[in-house]
Amino acid sequence: MSSPGQILKENLWTNNPIFMQVLGICSALAVTNLLTNTMIMTIGVTFVTAMSNLTVSLLKGLIPRKVRMIVQTLIIAFYVIIVDILLRAYLPDISRALGPYVGLIITNCIIMGRAEAFAQSNPPLISMWDGATSGFGYMAVLLVIAFFRELLGFGTLFGIQVLPDAFVPWTIMVTAPSAFFFLGIIIWIGKSIMNREGAPA
Repeated sequence: MSSPGQILKENLWTNNPIFMQVLGICSALAVTNLLTNTMIMTIGVTFVTAMSNLTVSLLKGLIPRKVRMIVQTLIIAFYVIIVDILLRAYLPDISRALGPYVGLIITNCIIMGRAEAFAQSNPPLISMWDGATSGFGYMAVLLVIAFFRELLGFGTLFGIQVLPDAFVPWTIMVTAPSAFFFLGIIIWIGKSIMNREGAPA
């Protein structure tokens, strides 16, 4: 079994769910035009991934193998509903801005992937840690994309004006293609660094 430090390194870097596994990239297109929306969305995904992993690990001995995928989906849906209810109750504006994408956390491949690949065969606490760090890896990449998209698309960060009034916003930055552009750059940089680290001295 991997150590907590090794799991953290893998999920943040060497096995990052976004730029290594290329999972969950729909969110990179949908919610990364504003940092606030991205932060809330990624916190929600991290919570769901961590708690789903914990629950799947606790119940794995009770779940018949033939229906484990269905049960895992139900567990994930349960936590997504909690996130959706909390957003509607306490952050209604952000809930409206995120729209259907909160509900679509259920279909995020990262969550199902960690439940099936890790939580199904590991103890509860380390499974929860794996889910949380997978969420952190997802969060880190999306926040980088959102930082540049909001800054160049609106001249703001977290809704606060940081660029001078003379700055002309780049319209393309608030459209989905810009997210693909930045995601491609991040994947390219990450792969290049890893290849350099793995190259013989």
